[in-house]
This record gives sequence, structure tokens and C-alpha cells, in this order.
Amino acid sequence: MEKIASFTVDHQALLPGLYLSRRDSHARTDVTTFDLRFTAPNREPVMDVPAVHSIEHLGASYLRNCDRKDEVIYFGPMGCRTGFYLVMFGQLDPEDVEQLVLDMCDFILGYDGVVAGAQPEQCGNYLDHNLSMAKFYIRRYREQLQYRRFRYPQ
Repeated sequence: MEKIASFTVDHQALLPGLYLSRRDSHARTDVTTFDLRFTAPNREPVMDVPAVHSIEHLGASYLRNCDRKDEVIYFGPMGCRTGFYLVMFGQLDPEDVEQLVLDMCDFILGYDGVVAGAQPEQCGNYLDHNLSMAKFYIRRYREQLQYRRFRYPQ
């Protein structure tokens, strides 16, 4: 079995940041996947589930309503709980989405009230949210972005 691309990245050297994960093309449609790495894998604690769930709800709500919404395919958490994937149409580089990611962070940091979609008829686990911890992780991630220059470690 072939090793998938994300398993070829040295996670022991990976730091928080915004990375190009992969580019795919099919039937003349280009898709780019970005790795929004919030924590240093295997060296920092993983994010707690309620915060990840809140970031997923608010991040997806922002991205599917912003001026680039037609480019967004998916935003969701990594199974390892060290970050999120952002999948977009087009052959893009991290620099192409950096401002979009920063704007999403600012939206979440400024959000008050009940987490979007956190109602029993809208979510399969609506009680499992933590907006204050979500903001903690977002604030930390946003600060880290200024130090990461978008390339996976070799």
C-alpha cells in the first residue's frame, strides 16, 4: 500500500502554521488542501474536543458566508486534534489563503453568543462546545502564523 502524502511529513519537526498539504486535479477541476496546524504534534497537548467542535462550527460558518465562499469545499478538524483542513477549489498556495485564514480567526475571536449551529436540530452533539477555549486556541494560532512561512519541514 502506498503511503499517503501527509504520512511523509516529519511530524516530530512540524510546528504550528499554515501549510500546503496537497493539490489534486480531476476532470479539469483543481483542488488544494491546506493544513492549518494549531499545535506541535507529539510535543504539545492536543486540542480539547469541545473547542475543536466550536472552531469547526464557527470556521465553517464564516468560510461558507465570506466573499470567497464559492471557492471553499470543506473546513474540518484533523483526527489527531492538532489542527484543521481547509479544502478549496483552485491551484492555490498558502499565501493565497493567508488573509482568509486570518479573517476567519478574527471572526471567531470577535464572536459572542451561542455557537452557530449548536442547536439539537442542527448538530449531532450540540452540547459539546467551548467557545472560550476555541478563542484561546484561535488566538494562539493567529499569533503563530506570523512566524511560519508556509513550508513543511524537510
